[in-house]
Amino acid sequence: VSAGGVTEIDAASKLLSSRNLLIPVHGVSRPMLRDTFAELRGMKAHEAIDIAAPRGTPVVATDDGRVVKLFRSVAGGLTVYQFDRDEHFAYYYAHLDSYADGLREGAMLKRGELIGFVGSTGNAAYDAPHLHFTIYQLSPGKQWWRGTPVNPYPFLGDR
Repeated sequence: VSAGGVTEIDAASKLLSSRNLLIPVHGVSRPMLRDTFAELRGMKAHEAIDIAAPRGTPVVATDDGRVVKLFRSVAGGLTVYQFDRDEHFAYYYAHLDSYADGLREGAMLKRGELIGFVGSTGNAAYDAPHLHFTIYQLSPGKQWWRGTPVNPYPFLGDR
């Protein structure tokens, strides 16, 4: 790693670029996305993108990988943490209205597989359903709740 972790960031960007990540909300295309990663939420950077869609819109896996945690939090509401297949990254899906039938921790997901539905649980405004989505670069301990936030916006496509 060089000064400031630049080499590590470049390696993560290169790896994510090769993943062909799917926009995780059904029917949303690239021009409809807005980069909200660096926007302030109170005194803190958002560190995620919000993908607006009607309540109940299907949310799908952005990449192949394993569900590591289904969790209800005060801020994120109904959430899914998914590790990519190589366990370099965690994909975080929040404010879900509900999970897909049969979704469970340990389940292996294929890119595009249904994981849940857009909602406004947690601290999201009820009248503004959306998917709060981010990517975390995992630390060596591979803990689902800890990692370095990575802006998903440059890596999501319609493919």
